Amino acid sequence: MAPVQPQHWQGPAQFIPASFLLVADKGSDDRMVGFWKVKFVAEGNPDIPDGTPIDDGLAQWHSDGAEIMNSCLRPPVTGNFCLGVWQKSGRSSYKLNHFGLGWDANGDFTGPARIAEEVTVDHSGNHYEGTFTNEASPQQAAGYHKEGHCL
Repeated sequence: MAPVQPQHWQGPAQFIPASFLLVADKGSDDRMVGFWKVKFVAEGNPDIPDGTPIDDGLAQWHSDGAEIMNSCLRPPVTGNFCLGVWQKSGRSSYKLNHFGLGWDANGDFTGPARIAEEVTVDHSGNHYEGTFTNEASPQQAAGYHKEGHCL
């Protein structure tokens, strides 16, 4: 059996070093923590009609400030999971910074995309909404910037 060779990223470094920031203690009563059904729709883009679905998925916001989303509009072969970090920004308001890696149907890496969200949980604690910005990486030949509303 041949030894396993170390794997490495091809090309220049695309990310900078990061550190973790604990945003909520265990047992937090923070209403954002939980399992959510999310939908992103276009709003105010010159080339995308308002109301056009951008993404739809399932997201978990964890008490340690981590977030994970499974995109239901992207085929798994193209990369349908995104990871992020969030922090509380007001009484019931939160900011999320989240990245997804993508591949085309041939398995070629198309680069990361960043989604930034600013959301507010309603008084019931069962619904949130806000705004998002979705930006493709400069590595993608046809970079994009999308803005809209998350429900």
